[in-house]
Amino acid sequence: MSDLNTLGLADARDALRKGETTSTALTEACLTAIGGSKALNAFVHNTPDIALDRAKAADDAMSADAPAMHGLPIGIKDLFCTQGVASQAASKILEGFKPEYESTVSQNLRDAGAVMLGKLNMDEFAMGSSNETSIYGDVVNPWKVDDRNLTPGGSSGGSASAVAADLCLAATGTDTGGSIRQPAAFTGITGIKPTYGRCSRWGVVAFASSLDQAGPMTKSVRDAAIMLEAMCGHDPKDSTSADLAVPNFEAALTGDIKGKKIGIPKEYRLDGMPQEIEDLWTKGREMMLDAGAELVDISLPHTKYALPAYYVIAPAEASSNLARYDGVRFGHRAKLEQGDGITEMYEKTRAEGFGPEVQRRVMIGTYVLSAGFYDAYYNRARRVRALIKKDFDDVFALGVDGILTPATPSAAFGLGEMKDADPVQMYLNDVFTVTVNLAGLPGISVPAGVDAQGLPLGLQLIGKPWEEGDLLNLAYALEDRAGFVAKPSKWW
Repeated sequence: MSDLNTLGLADARDALRKGETTSTALTEACLTAIGGSKALNAFVHNTPDIALDRAKAADDAMSADAPAMHGLPIGIKDLFCTQGVASQAASKILEGFKPEYESTVSQNLRDAGAVMLGKLNMDEFAMGSSNETSIYGDVVNPWKVDDRNLTPGGSSGGSASAVAADLCLAATGTDTGGSIRQPAAFTGITGIKPTYGRCSRWGVVAFASSLDQAGPMTKSVRDAAIMLEAMCGHDPKDSTSADLAVPNFEAALTGDIKGKKIGIPKEYRLDGMPQEIEDLWTKGREMMLDAGAELVDISLPHTKYALPAYYVIAPAEASSNLARYDGVRFGHRAKLEQGDGITEMYEKTRAEGFGPEVQRRVMIGTYVLSAGFYDAYYNRARRVRALIKKDFDDVFALGVDGILTPATPSAAFGLGEMKDADPVQMYLNDVFTVTVNLAGLPGISVPAGVDAQGLPLGLQLIGKPWEEGDLLNLAYALEDRAGFVAKPSKWW
C-alpha cells in the first residue's frame, strides 16, 4: 500500500488486521511526512525512536482481537504530559520540563497500543484562537488559496494542521472554549469535545479547570468514535472524572437518525454573519431533513452573554492555575541581580516566561478575582453560566436530541491579520463554541462545505450530556450527506 500516512484510523486498523501493512510501515510513512513538513511547524518535539520502538512492539503483539487503536501512529498535543518527553504547553516558562509521568489520556492511548509520533504545536497554555501565541512560532494551515499563510485555528492548531496534512492518522486536542472544534472547522477535519468529565484531565497542563476537556481530532466521524473510546474512562486521580462505563461509540454509528429532533437556535443568527456561513447552515438543515430528522426552532436566550461570561471565568481560573509557575520548582527561572529577592524572582521569571496573551489573561483573571470586583465580575459570570446551562437543559427536556449550529463565524484567515486588532476581535472566533464548554456538553465539528475561495467550513452539532454515541451518529449522518472529500494540495 502506498501513501500509508493518508489513511484514517478505521482504514489503517482494518489493513493491520488483514495483514496488508504493519504498524512500523505506517509509522515510517508518517515520520517521512513529518520530516518534509517543516513549513507547517505542526510537530515541535519529534520522538522517532519512541515511535518506532512502540510500532515494533505493536507489530509483535498484533492479533485479531487487538484494541482498535493498536499500532496506529498519532500526534499528541504539547499540553499533555508525556513521560521523559518535553511537555512545554508551548510556553517559555516550561522550557526544559520533561515530566516523570504520563497523562491519563496519553497513557490510555498507549495502553491501547497507539504509537506516539511526537508532540504538536499549540497556542501558549491553550490561550488563543489562531495558534500565534506559541513559543515555537506560528502553525500554518495546510490549506492555501493565495500567497498568504493561513491560520489553522487554535489552540489545537498543530493537531489540526498535522491531521489535515496527513502527518499523522489522528491527534489529541483539548477544548476550553472551542479549541478542538474551531481548528477542525478551519482545516476540514472532524473534532469532538466530549462531555466535561468524560476524559481525565490528570496530567494535562491546566488552563481553566472547569472548562478544559480533551478530545480527538481525526479524518472522519468513525475515526473520532474509535479514538474517543480509547481516550475515555474513569480516573480516580481526577476528581471531576465521571465514573461511567465507556460505550462502544463506533457501534453507535448506524446513520439512522429518522425521527430525531434537531434544534435550530435563533440566537446563533448573528448580525453581520457572512452569507457563506448562513448558506452552509441552511444546507446543513436540509441535510438533516434529508436524513429523516425533524427540525425544531429553539431559543437559547442567554447565548449573548456567553462570550463575556467565558472571558471572565476562563482568565480567573487561568490566573489561579498559572500561579504555580514561579521559577522555583521547575521550568524557566530568570537571571537575578544582586539584591533581588524572591518577589523580584517571581516578577522577572513570569515576565520573561509568559507571552503577551497569557499575561493579558492572567491580569484579567487576577483583576476579576480581586476583593473589590469578585462579586461584580466573577460571581456574576458564574450565575450567567448557570443560566446558559439551564437554557440547554430546558431545550433537551422538550425532546430535542441535538442542536445544529455553525462551527465558526468565518473560514480560516491569514496569519497576522488579527494580531494588531482589538483582542476582542480574536475572541469572537469562539462565539459559536464557548456555550458548549460553559454548559459542559459534548460538541462536534464536521466539515460540511467550502467557501468561495475553496477553504473548508464546518458545522457544529451539540448533544446531550454523556450521549456522545448519539451525537456521533448525528454527525455521521451529516458527514454522509455533506460528502466532504476535499484535501489541501501539497505545497509545503
